[in-house]
Amino acid sequence: MTPAHSRPGPEVPRRSDARRNRERLVDAARAVFAESGPEASLNEIAQRAGVGPGTLYRHFPNRRTLLAAVLRDRIDTLCGHAERLLTADSADRALAEWLHAFLEHARVNQGLGGSLLLHEPEMLGVDCHRRIEDAATALLVRAQRSGTARGDLAPGDLIQLVVGVALATVRGEDAAQPGRLLGLVLDAVHAGPCPAGG
Repeated sequence: MTPAHSRPGPEVPRRSDARRNRERLVDAARAVFAESGPEASLNEIAQRAGVGPGTLYRHFPNRRTLLAAVLRDRIDTLCGHAERLLTADSADRALAEWLHAFLEHARVNQGLGGSLLLHEPEMLGVDCHRRIEDAATALLVRAQRSGTARGDLAPGDLIQLVVGVALATVRGEDAAQPGRLLGLVLDAVHAGPCPAGG
């Protein structure tokens, strides 16, 4: 009779394979959705991940669950970047670098998860807006304490400014325009408030 402790052995490689397949699917979906939008072919995603459609649907029963996984992955990356920047030497450059990353995130994800965030936010399993605002708050407060960012600027307002740039330029033909507009936002971040009545 086979010892009980030896029977579960094959499960470990299967779990490991399943985890790798899931990671490959999310990586492929991130690229394909960025190229073709939220209605991109799921078969194309499976092909790029090197798996069959059946494997894709075992991990992600429908398009919404895959979109949610991609958005969670992108937000994890964005917020992880913010955490690393909190130890950068320059609070000013750290804030600017993260805002550039956030602008790119907002432009790439514009429309990708709009319906999820509006109608099915529970599918994401996290409060995306709160996580992003927390990341922005930590970097902005550090810059304010160092004296390089104006003290009357609220994190929510800063996020809205960057999202506005993303929405205004997502279909533009001038590839340099988003960076220029963000530069104007950063100028405002560093400028002092206007005098009353000015």
